[in-house]
Amino acid sequence: MSDHHSNNQHALSEVAYFTMEVGIESGMPTYSGGLGVLAGDTLRAAADLAVPMIGITLLHRKGYFRQHLDANGNQSESPSEWSPEKVLEPVEPRATVTVEGRTVAVRAWRYTVKGVNGSIVPIYFLDTALPENSRWDRELTDHLYGRDDHYRLCQEVVLGMGGVAMLRALGHEDVQSYHMNEGHSALLTLALLEEITRNGGPASPGEMEKEAVRRHCVFTTHTPVPAGHDKFPLDLARQVLGEQRTNILTSADCCPDGALNMTHLALSLSRYVNGVAMRHGQISRDMYPDYPINSITNGVHAGTWAAESFQRLFDSYIPEWRRDYHYLRYAITIPRDDIRQAHAEAKRGLFAEVERRTGVRLAPSVMTLGFARRASTYKRADLLLSDPERLKRIVRQVGPLQIIYGGKSHPRDEGGKDLIRRVFQAAGAVEEQVQIVYLENYDMALGHHICAGVDLWVNTPQKPREASGTSGMKAALNGVPSLSVLDGWWIEGHLEGVTGWSIGDSWRTASDSALEAASLYDKLEYVILPTYYNRPDVFAGIMGHCIALNGSFFNAQRMMAQYVQNAYAHASEAAGAV
Repeated sequence: MSDHHSNNQHALSEVAYFTMEVGIESGMPTYSGGLGVLAGDTLRAAADLAVPMIGITLLHRKGYFRQHLDANGNQSESPSEWSPEKVLEPVEPRATVTVEGRTVAVRAWRYTVKGVNGSIVPIYFLDTALPENSRWDRELTDHLYGRDDHYRLCQEVVLGMGGVAMLRALGHEDVQSYHMNEGHSALLTLALLEEITRNGGPASPGEMEKEAVRRHCVFTTHTPVPAGHDKFPLDLARQVLGEQRTNILTSADCCPDGALNMTHLALSLSRYVNGVAMRHGQISRDMYPDYPINSITNGVHAGTWAAESFQRLFDSYIPEWRRDYHYLRYAITIPRDDIRQAHAEAKRGLFAEVERRTGVRLAPSVMTLGFARRASTYKRADLLLSDPERLKRIVRQVGPLQIIYGGKSHPRDEGGKDLIRRVFQAAGAVEEQVQIVYLENYDMALGHHICAGVDLWVNTPQKPREASGTSGMKAALNGVPSLSVLDGWWIEGHLEGVTGWSIGDSWRTASDSALEAASLYDKLEYVILPTYYNRPDVFAGIMGHCIALNGSFFNAQRMMAQYVQNAYAHASEAAGAV
C-alpha cells in the first residue's frame, strides 16, 4: 500500500459494513454463495489494511441449508444447524427494534477477524433467539433467505434498524460510513433518519435530513436484473413498519409501482453507489439513470483462497505478498516447474476430497474442468454438456477430459433444481467417455479445493447477468486459467491465450446459447486441450500469467483500497457523525 492510502486509513472514522450474509468460516453456515463470501473477503481485507471497520450481519442459527442430491440429481434440503457458542463470543449489551408494533430484543455475538499486521475487525452477528421474545420473533434470525416476504422483511428490519441500534448499544457513536452490501440492510437509512428526528430534527424528515443521512451512506449493488432486487408490497410494509415509518419511506422515492423497493431506498439515501465490475456499473447506470453509479470491481482475499501449496510458493519467491497483494505481480518470475508442482499438489488434494465424498477416483494426468457456483438457470451449467456427441468426439480425437461440478439451487428455485437434473442427465449420456462428478453441498471448503485443483475454470453466464463473479478470480490466484463468457469481471481480466480464453468474441452482443456452445467446444478442441497435452510449457506460462496479471489485481486489498479512497474517505470529511 502507498503512504497516501495508509494516511487515508488512519484518518478514517469508523465504517459499519452491513450484509445479510457473510462467509467467514466454512463451518459457519452464515452465507449462501458469492455475496456472503465476498463480504467475508471484504472484512478480511479491511483488517489487513487497518481500516476501522465493523461488520453487522444476522446469526442464521439454522444456516442456509444442507444440499442432498439423489442419483438423478434431485435436490432436497435439510437445516444446516450449528453452535454459535463454539465459535463466537457473546457480548453483553442488548438492543431493541420494533417489528409490527412489538418490541423485539436483539443480542449480538462477536467474531474477530485478524489482519496480517495484527489489526482487527469485529463482526457482530445479530440474534433474536431470546426468552423475552415471542416464538415467531425468536426465529427471525434462524434462516438465511428462508420462508416468505413477511419473514424476509421482518429480518431486514432486524438487520438494518436493529443493526444501528446494536452499534449504539455497543458504543459506536462516531460511525461515518454505513456501507450497505446489497439492499437487504437499506432500512438502516430509516433508523438514521429517526435518530435525527429524535435529536431535535423535524417530526417528519425533509430534504435537509435526508441529505444528512445521504452523506454517510455507501451502497454496493450486485444484481444486474430488476427481478433480483428485494421488493415488498406497501401493505406488508405498513403491517411490519407501521404507518408513520412507511410514510417516511414513500417520501424517499423508494416505492415505485406501489412496492417498497430496497434497492431504490438505498439508492435514494446514499452518497456513493457502486456496481461490482466496470460492465456492471454501466448496466446499473442504464437501470437507474437518475443516480450516479460508480464501479469498483470485486476482488478475493488471497491469503484465504491461495491453496497451501501456492502459499508456500509465494512465501518462497515473494515474501511480501501477504502484506501487499500487488507483489503477486512478481509471480511472473516464478519458474514454471515450481508452478506446475504447486498445482499438482492442489490437484491431488482436490481428487482426494472427491474420492472421500463420492468414492470416485479421478485420473491426475487428465485435464480437469471445474464448474462450481449457485445453480441458477442464467449460469447455464449444462451448456458445457449441450452437445454430447461433439464432446465425445473431442475426447476421442484430442485427449481425455473429466469435469467436476458443484452448486446449490435455492429451495424455491424450480428452474435451478431442474438445471441440476439436466446436468446429471447429460453426464449420463457421456459417462463412458467423460468422467463427471457433481459434488453436493458446495461450500467454502469445497470451493477452496475446486478453484485451486482443477486445470481450467469454466463459466457460462447469460450476458449481461454476471454482475462480477469471484470464483474465476480464486482460480486465477492458483494459476488456473478461465474459459468464460465475456461478462462481469472477465471482460477486465481476459487476455486471450494469456490469462485464459473467451467463449464468444464480444461482451457487447446478447448471449446466443448455440453460438456460445460452438465457441466453447472450438476453444477446447483446437486450442486448450492441444496446449495442455502437447505444449505443457506454454500452458504453465499461462498459469503464471493468471497469478501475475489477475491475482495481483482482482484481490480484496485492491478493492478495499478503492473503497477507502473513493467512498469512505469523503464521508469522513463530512462534519459530524449521524
